[in-house]
Amino acid sequence: MDVKVFITIDVEEDLWGEYKATQIPVDNVARLPILQDLFDRFGAMPTYFINWPVVTNKFASKILHEILNRGRCEIGTHCHPWNTLPIEEKINNHNSMICNLPYELIEKKLETLHEAIIDRFKVKPICFRSGRWGFGPKVAKAIHKLGYLVDTSVTPFFDWSEDGGADFSDVPTFSYWFNPDDVLREKADGPLLEVPPTIGFLQKNFKLCRLVRRKILNGPLSRYHILGILDKLKILNLRWLSPELSSGPEMILLSKKFIQTGHRFLNMAFHSTSLIPGKTPFVRNQQQLEKFLCDIEMFLQFVVDQGMTFSPLSGALEEVKKQGTNLYENTSQEMNQV
Repeated sequence: MDVKVFITIDVEEDLWGEYKATQIPVDNVARLPILQDLFDRFGAMPTYFINWPVVTNKFASKILHEILNRGRCEIGTHCHPWNTLPIEEKINNHNSMICNLPYELIEKKLETLHEAIIDRFKVKPICFRSGRWGFGPKVAKAIHKLGYLVDTSVTPFFDWSEDGGADFSDVPTFSYWFNPDDVLREKADGPLLEVPPTIGFLQKNFKLCRLVRRKILNGPLSRYHILGILDKLKILNLRWLSPELSSGPEMILLSKKFIQTGHRFLNMAFHSTSLIPGKTPFVRNQQQLEKFLCDIEMFLQFVVDQGMTFSPLSGALEEVKKQGTNLYENTSQEMNQV
């Protein structure tokens, strides 16, 4: 079975956890050529999701333009509402989730960013990821209107409702078509394709793991750090296909679990900001940066050794059409794998 591997990177400002609308540094973008050289060695084709501070910075956009002109990446759209024009809302944690803004303002921000990307790069992006995973029907309606075809904002097993976001706890790990008015439900003739980041358990039975995790989170045991204990005991290990949250061996093991359960797509996700030590909680010093890059290299080597195929995220569209069926149909296999 041919497995397509996507590498999706949020290329954004250096200010992790800060909601600043002006004077926004994007120094991390200068490190992208180092990362791109690593991708080029293995023939990987990343999709760079860029936001307003990046696309409007001449130095940062020039770096990305050079990579794009060599045919070595795809450009997608990534929106941080607090620094995307027009700014008509109060800047706070709730409004940092674009899905919480009025539809008219969502539409204006996304159109402004979309047109800026087209103007700067002379390409029309068709892949989208919401900042802070703030995705919902209003955002889906706006990107559909702009001609987007692929989204990767839905994170299986995670509930962002405390931050005003959506509850993705029950969303399948497989890709699915959907209508803008219901982003969590598969619709075979929907106009948008969801390709979730690869998130799952290192254990085999995803359904059982999901139920156990939810019961702990929603019950009195949550105060006793039970999930941390189960993780250390290797009983319940939830992992992302991300060098920010998983080691190289863990990413490889997670990928094997996904392939065993019939997944045809793997979607690695992380932030460009992690390329500068101390800018994110994931990479705090030079030693951790070296490990971060080594873990990426380990995963890329695994992909090549297994005969899998790297693809920009838009390649998911062609793959699904070629199969003639919806990957969501495999969900029963995912849920019941023992």
